[in-house]
Amino acid sequence: MSRTVLLVDDAAFMRMMLKDILVNNGYQVVGEAENGRVGVDKYMELKPDITVMDITMPEMDGLQAVKEIRTKDPQAKVIMCSAMGQQAMVIEAIQSGAKDFIVKPFQAERVLEAIAKALK
Repeated sequence: MSRTVLLVDDAAFMRMMLKDILVNNGYQVVGEAENGRVGVDKYMELKPDITVMDITMPEMDGLQAVKEIRTKDPQAKVIMCSAMGQQAMVIEAIQSGAKDFIVKPFQAERVLEAIAKALK
């Protein structure tokens, strides 16, 4: 059975790139969201095996969204991604409950490694 993934990123192009990587490697992308607010709602509705979430988004950023998701579902597996490889953001994302952190632009191997590790 393929693992389900929710993609949360305000850039449709980034969601498309991630979706291609994941689908071509046997994952099922069950939903997409353009900001953290929609991401939290979709997470609660779809209960994916894993969520890949951007940090910098309008309405609700990824850090707020991961905190909210983890409050509602402490078992939630979320991987954060951002173009800004800022140390403080990475640390805050992990402290907020993220399982891992991927830097954009994505490298397929790194994305797949982070997801496989988080799903173990």
